[in-house]
Amino acid sequence: MTVTFESLNAGDTIEGPGFAVSRDSIRLFCDASLDYNPLHLDDDYMKGSFGKTQFGGVIMHGMNNFGLISRMITDWAYPAGAIHRRLETRWLKPVRPGDTIRPSGIIKAKQVTAKSRWVVIDVVVRNQNEEGVATGEAMVEFPL
Repeated sequence: MTVTFESLNAGDTIEGPGFAVSRDSIRLFCDASLDYNPLHLDDDYMKGSFGKTQFGGVIMHGMNNFGLISRMITDWAYPAGAIHRRLETRWLKPVRPGDTIRPSGIIKAKQVTAKSRWVVIDVVVRNQNEEGVATGEAMVEFPL
């Protein structure tokens, strides 16, 4: 069902698709982003004294969370002619190969300006244990 600006209310939820994280998906994201930080690729490097992270192995690129959030919002907004305009996020926990993560959102507010209509969404990405791994706020612009 296509959403409309008029039909949305604070508290409405958005659910995104699940994503199974694997070493292959991490490698593909490194290739797409051109970020070959050993944090994402080299278990031996992660066993050393690197930053004293104690991650215990490679972790997914944090920007992959942002990609999942953007996909969720675009899939939701695009059929209504709306555009994903802003995303501010922060990482909460590392994501490892074997984890499954899923983004979701809760509409926080609607705003109308002289030139457009906006929806503000609290977003979160959770792992298979329902732990938040990334959180933030997104803005979507609906046409007048």
